[in-house]
Amino acid sequence: MKIFADTIVLSIDKIRKDSCIEITDTSCLTTDLLIDKAIVYPAMINSHDHLVGNWYPPAISEKKYVNSHLWVEDMKGHDTYKDRNKFWINDGTFVFSTKKSQTLCNLGVYKNIFGGSTVVQDHAPNQDDSYYNSFPIKVLKEYRQCHSLPMGNWWGGKTAEEELELSRGKVPFIVHLGEGTDDITGSEFGDLISRDLLKENTILIHGVALKDNDIDVISKNGATVCWCPKSNENLLGAHMNIESCLKHGARVVIGTDSTLSGSINLFKELQFIKSTFPNIAPQEVFKMVTSNAAEALKLPNSYGTLEHSQGEMLILDSINEDPFENLMQADSINVKLLLHHNKPIFGDAEFLNSFAVNSSEYTLFDIDGRAKFVIGKPQDLVAYVNTFMDYTKTFPYIPIK
Repeated sequence: MKIFADTIVLSIDKIRKDSCIEITDTSCLTTDLLIDKAIVYPAMINSHDHLVGNWYPPAISEKKYVNSHLWVEDMKGHDTYKDRNKFWINDGTFVFSTKKSQTLCNLGVYKNIFGGSTVVQDHAPNQDDSYYNSFPIKVLKEYRQCHSLPMGNWWGGKTAEEELELSRGKVPFIVHLGEGTDDITGSEFGDLISRDLLKENTILIHGVALKDNDIDVISKNGATVCWCPKSNENLLGAHMNIESCLKHGARVVIGTDSTLSGSINLFKELQFIKSTFPNIAPQEVFKMVTSNAAEALKLPNSYGTLEHSQGEMLILDSINEDPFENLMQADSINVKLLLHHNKPIFGDAEFLNSFAVNSSEYTLFDIDGRAKFVIGKPQDLVAYVNTFMDYTKTFPYIPIK
């Protein structure tokens, strides 16, 4: 079966105009699709989130912090944190086995689905396999982690050195690093080096405190930095030196962080980057949410590109002839189709009947009058939350009214 579209972005340097892409796995798509005024992309990858933390609104204020560890303490007194406590209280164990914690994590997954992502890295202690297998998209299971070097693995897990050893260089080793502008966060990279924790599979989250020569070292070691610009703006009023990353050729990926500090989804994150960093080429941003992320997270070659497989696909309205600028301007309403393992996850309702799926597994709704579908019943998650609230709780990343 084939999907015909105006533009098909196979990868950063392979773009087809007025062409089609052949779906080699025909177990789901039952007919050729002609999708008018559309651009086809690899599905996006969110390289940093905390799924359980996607409560809303953000637990922020006008105050800016010199490091995020100070915000973590202040957050516990914020109205948003207290509001979440009405539903779920974080007891510090970070084992997501209860119905309430799993409900929050599922809400976080839908945040990513409505944001055009079929992969998200949930930065938390490693969970049981049943947790990762329960979601309609890929929540990365194969990784090792440390919360941060100053705070250690307070939320669960082994020491940073033990976690890195367990990765065996084959899965990512993920750690918050340099999330601030003070001497404490400024010293974290030196600590990382002295503890021999910088490897090709190391992913450093935030990196606001990184200096130009630090980034050069990261690049030479083939490691990765994860850029979370909206979260950094909200908490710190400062940003990672993205220009230095590009100058040195460091691998950069993008994360939304949770909505307690960051963006509603990747679409909003890209819009923020476009408005705040207009000199960053959209082609570079595209790589950060596709091929760079697939490399950093050690994903199979079916992710981050359409050259080898077509199972992870995002099809958007063509609102700008430049496909990379188009991605920077898109939002949930512009998603025509989002496929994961060739299965439709989210998109325009008119296309659902072209797939061999059980329609009862989907929810039909509309965004500003445009008929949509999404897999599952996210509205039931919101309804369950509201059985514990004393007002009607909504989440702006769930566009079902």
